[in-house]
Amino acid sequence: MNIDVIIPAYNEQKTVGKVVKTVREVSEIREVYVVSDGSKDKTAEVAADAGANVIDLKKNTGKGGAVKEGVDRSDADIFLFLDADLLGLTRNHLYSLIIPVIEDEVDMAIGLFQSGRFWTDIAQELAPNLSGQRALKREVIDPIPSMDISRFGIEIALTCHAEEMGMRIKKVILPRLSHVMKEEKQGFLIGFTSRVKMYRDILQYRIQRQSRGESRS
Repeated sequence: MNIDVIIPAYNEQKTVGKVVKTVREVSEIREVYVVSDGSKDKTAEVAADAGANVIDLKKNTGKGGAVKEGVDRSDADIFLFLDADLLGLTRNHLYSLIIPVIEDEVDMAIGLFQSGRFWTDIAQELAPNLSGQRALKREVIDPIPSMDISRFGIEIALTCHAEEMGMRIKKVILPRLSHVMKEEKQGFLIGFTSRVKMYRDILQYRIQRQSRGESRS
């Protein structure tokens, strides 16, 4: 049973190296793919120096497109998706995510921040299904159309699909882990606007999936 890690990254040179090095400490993980999604900084170089297999996309495709590119390059049975801007990642966090899937306790484990930083904790309490930290079996993502992943976001598509298919999902607490928030990277106004768009996409995606189900009945 092969486990590969997919890390989408856009201008994350400050944090991606530490994330990759931590992942490399887990012997059960076979390969680490960092998908540099049109980055303008040294994300690709830093990730490669840390030991990642870098997929360097020249144009920005969005997080969902970057993740799908990594999945398509891999033949793994289990994937671990991680954000490139994580702060405080440890091996224990990674084991907490992958072990329930390895042992066939669940089909997908979703990691939730706790006791990391106040605002990232609050954001995940409000919208836990938007967490980018996930371990999952390949069959969870393979049937999802690329269009849905790209348009609505990988987290939304995965959660909705798994729920509709009756797959086993477990939420895993990741203590003292956080990430750099959109508002910190992009400024408050642009970052907050991006966050509102994510919440809007959740609603739109659920409505679309429900319409598809009704049309098939």
